[in-house]
Amino acid sequence: MQDLLDVVLPVFLVIGFGYAAVWKGYFSDAHVDGLMKFTQNFAIPCLLFSAISRLDLSQSFDAKLLLSFYTGAAAGFFAAMLGARFLFGRDWEDCVAIGFVGLFSNSLLLGLPITERAYGHDALSANYAIISIHSPFCYALGITTMEIVRARGKSPAALVGTVAKAMFRNALVVGLALGFAVNLSGTTLPGPLTAAIDLMVRAALPAALFGLGGVLVRYRPEGDIKIIAYVTAISLVLHPMIVWTLSKSFDLPIASQRSAVLTAAMAPGINSYVFANMYGRGKRVAASAVLVGTTMCILTVWVWLQLLP
Repeated sequence: MQDLLDVVLPVFLVIGFGYAAVWKGYFSDAHVDGLMKFTQNFAIPCLLFSAISRLDLSQSFDAKLLLSFYTGAAAGFFAAMLGARFLFGRDWEDCVAIGFVGLFSNSLLLGLPITERAYGHDALSANYAIISIHSPFCYALGITTMEIVRARGKSPAALVGTVAKAMFRNALVVGLALGFAVNLSGTTLPGPLTAAIDLMVRAALPAALFGLGGVLVRYRPEGDIKIIAYVTAISLVLHPMIVWTLSKSFDLPIASQRSAVLTAAMAPGINSYVFANMYGRGKRVAASAVLVGTTMCILTVWVWLQLLP
């Protein structure tokens, strides 16, 4: 219970403050949109750039770590997509959007602060390794699958172009790519620039958590309760169970097991709704799953903290 109080609740209290501020009218929807635009397009890309540019790639990029996490993520995608089709009778485009909910865990806004509070800042190397390919992997899988479902005579070259265009319009992917470029080239950034980036980084997670609370006010679980419960269970239970099993069978270091399982155990991220909105399919399920999953995450994360070594 102390873990719940010390580690999980502070993060969700910040989200709760954002929710209450918007709900009571102290912070408008326009303010939330501006705050989220700042965090997702500027502050968090700076956070990712800073982390990746300084990461010891030879130590952090463990193939078994990434295989454990992304096998679980892909399993979540296909379980949600196929379940939506064969258990709930949704059309294929809806199914892909719903599959993305089972794929995209909230690795940034929840995974980073909860892991840091539980195990300290030095425990985040594996988190950043996972995050470095999280958006590219998830969007590549989701967009490719959706475009295949929607394809009507589209050539493979056009399909690749569609996926690449969508990927590199994402500010998070740009921040990651620039971080890798600096890291691999050995470039030393000027001190004032590094200090300015560090200032942006300090604002990223608190502002994003507060903004996430404000965004969640808009999402009301209305209908589709069974499929929302199904995809939320995939996100909070199936994905971390697969990662936990694989990370133990691969005998990953304890720190890597913790980062991988906790990241997998996070609720569906806001990008689940962004993806659904991009295609105009499965939006109510995606939005409701973000809200329900984030609420349920308070308890399920505590359970995983008890189970992890």
